[in-house]
Amino acid sequence: MADELYHFIGGKRVKGTSGRFGDVYWPMTGEVAARVPLASKEEVRAAVENAKAAQPAWAATNPQRRARVLMKFIELVARDNDKLADKLAREHGKTIADAKGDIQRGIEVVEFAIGIPHLMKGEFTEGAGPGIDIYSMRQPLGVVAGITPFNFPAMIPMWKFAPAIACGNAFILKPSERDPSVPLMLAELMMEAGLPPGILNVVNGDKEAVDAILDDPDIAAVGFVGSTPIAEYVYTRGCANGKRVQCFGGAKNHMIIMPDADMNQAVDALIGAGYGSAGERCMAVSVAVPVGEKTADLLIEKLIPRVENLKIGPSTSPDADFGPLVTKEHLQRVKDYVALGVQEGAKLLVDGRNFKLQGYENGFYMGGCLFDEVTPNMRIYKEEIFGPVLSVVRAKTYEEALRLPSEHEYGNGVAIFTRDGDTARDFASKVNVGMVGINVPIPVPLAYYTFGGWKRSAFGDLNQHGPDSIRFYTKTKTVTSRWPSGVKEGAEFVIPTMK
Repeated sequence: MADELYHFIGGKRVKGTSGRFGDVYWPMTGEVAARVPLASKEEVRAAVENAKAAQPAWAATNPQRRARVLMKFIELVARDNDKLADKLAREHGKTIADAKGDIQRGIEVVEFAIGIPHLMKGEFTEGAGPGIDIYSMRQPLGVVAGITPFNFPAMIPMWKFAPAIACGNAFILKPSERDPSVPLMLAELMMEAGLPPGILNVVNGDKEAVDAILDDPDIAAVGFVGSTPIAEYVYTRGCANGKRVQCFGGAKNHMIIMPDADMNQAVDALIGAGYGSAGERCMAVSVAVPVGEKTADLLIEKLIPRVENLKIGPSTSPDADFGPLVTKEHLQRVKDYVALGVQEGAKLLVDGRNFKLQGYENGFYMGGCLFDEVTPNMRIYKEEIFGPVLSVVRAKTYEEALRLPSEHEYGNGVAIFTRDGDTARDFASKVNVGMVGINVPIPVPLAYYTFGGWKRSAFGDLNQHGPDSIRFYTKTKTVTSRWPSGVKEGAEFVIPTMK
């Protein structure tokens, strides 16, 4: 019988009361591993009330003490790393090695947030006017929320809650209902690290829970990561309710291969970035753009055997390059896109749709697919597939290659492989995309830089982690101070100036 999961509210495991549940699968076997409760509006409200009651005392805790909780949390995650990675791999489908990377990239943002005593410092100007000092301070927003996706069930929750909590906010996390166990485990580790009850709450749910978060008057800010249509919905509804909102959506990440590139290095990069985690990454490279026919022919020649020989296996296999996709429905969706590409006239050089793994016939597996002669008018080029499918779009010139990612509606990440510094510098300066890699296929910045795409890959003014995360989760108060010794007698009727 499948386990029944729970919410985590006020520092305790709380049984779901809505009567609605979702199935949580083990993608490598296809079996239902757990049932997750889907929260009602009332259950979301209970979490908000717990958070609202706990937040003032947490905000009054000095930032160095808040940082110590995060330091202890890092120790506990390291202690339980194998257990977390195993659970993550089983529920998501990515390999254990990839799951550990998921956890590590989350922890790096927690490490950044430990610097909160410095990051929240304001500014001070002595003698800004006659006897006048001006200073600013950063203060928490209050109760904030994060709605996170299935593809990084450890990393993105930590990207959201670590800076928010470090800043003195209380946090409501609504993780993906497809793989909710690791977010629940992380919340319990935060409690063990010394976080007061109510500061981090986890509420499982679907659209009903999301709408309750977006409509709740006591939630001041919402962060979201997911598909572009839902990102736009969350942004629009959240802003309409007066909230501060940051939403990150879909992607179609290009990798440009110049004629002078190290072709072996480029192929290695494409294989890892295109097919790692079965392509279920917002930073996966899904479009390869070789410049010139000779470059394209050589790239295809080297790619075909590599894609054909990818090792697909269960998530627990140490030899697997990637594991199954997250659900049966998503697997079918990816296969439908491959069929569409064939219908549109793209040349399918490697077809992984019929892959079956002996002993795991009910798992959600698919082999790698490789398309050549894809054109910008095709849906498989325009839309995010989110699976192990790589499309090759041939460009005649560098200028054409530069235009492709610049004119695409998504602008998350892009890469160029070249030995020419002038070309690389020109590309980085001109390409209309938010994150750029030069001989780096997945240009995810380190935690102390900001992460975020452009165009329809992101909605909102501030990005994730780095300095933007502190700005997003705080508000600035500016104080102009003058003491009696600097006050002249008599009323002043004109606006104060520094003249």
